[in-house]
Amino acid sequence: MLDRQDIRAYCAAMDLEALKLFVDVAKRNSFAAVARENNQDPSTVSRAVANLETELGIRLFQRTTRSMTLTEAGEIYLNRMEALIEYLDNAREEALAVSARATGSMRITASVAFGQICLTPLLPQMRAEFPDLRIELHLTDSQVDLVANRVDLAVRLSRRIEGDLIATKLFNTRYIVCASPAYMKSRGPITHPMDLAEHRCLLFRAPAYNQNWVAKDADGNEFAIPVDGDIIISSVQALQQCACDGLGPTLLAEWMVQADINAGKLVNVLPGYEMAGGHAQAAAWLVYPSRRYLPYKVRAVVDFLKRRFGDGWFAPDHH
Repeated sequence: MLDRQDIRAYCAAMDLEALKLFVDVAKRNSFAAVARENNQDPSTVSRAVANLETELGIRLFQRTTRSMTLTEAGEIYLNRMEALIEYLDNAREEALAVSARATGSMRITASVAFGQICLTPLLPQMRAEFPDLRIELHLTDSQVDLVANRVDLAVRLSRRIEGDLIATKLFNTRYIVCASPAYMKSRGPITHPMDLAEHRCLLFRAPAYNQNWVAKDADGNEFAIPVDGDIIISSVQALQQCACDGLGPTLLAEWMVQADINAGKLVNVLPGYEMAGGHAQAAAWLVYPSRRYLPYKVRAVVDFLKRRFGDGWFAPDHH
């Protein structure tokens, strides 16, 4: 447990930003990676750590041309500094919470499609509501390690969230089979899910989606539909475009295609059925690292997104 005298002494003697850079470098084991994350030159980060070593009078890292490791003194110092920085950050967040201001940098990650369709249109409102917040939106279809990459908040599409993370459901995900009006006119109506077996479907490149789709009727009866097609794509946005271009029916999340349906570019082929992939993503979740104290900026953005997205929300222009 840190006492107040220790904290005052450290704060008076050391540059807090340099301490944070040291902790980041120790965790990432790379000056270059930390520099990229902070939009700084690697030499700036290296110099800050070197200055810290000079002030302390100890060597924190053992450096060679090929590797960098913490010294024994560096490991001891790291353990103390992590606790100190967390204490100071929490104190700052508590003070900001009193004035209800979200400040600093907010790193958010989401899939490319969800980010472009659902989050990017909200940036003007987020800027207006949080004028002192710097938003870093990292869009990737890879699952990012939130702790290692210092991500404050992630939006993940999954049945459930596992691991040492805190998650709150944003909305349930629903799927529909959609096709362009031109395609439906040329091929005729699809009245039953099993009719899809007669069509060359547009398939997502994942085993759960390119072998069987699942349909549930109004009575709750659920059955698998074998699907096949000659176009298989790893991008859901490309599937969406191919469907709009009349290449066939595809299975996509309703939040992705509702705007196209509203605009008449796509139609819901089987409106009387609930559709899903073999292992469909069942919900959108807000996920953040497990912490003893949740920063005010994260709480503020989580509340903002929960207000904007509710169960039954499907498209950016819904509200």
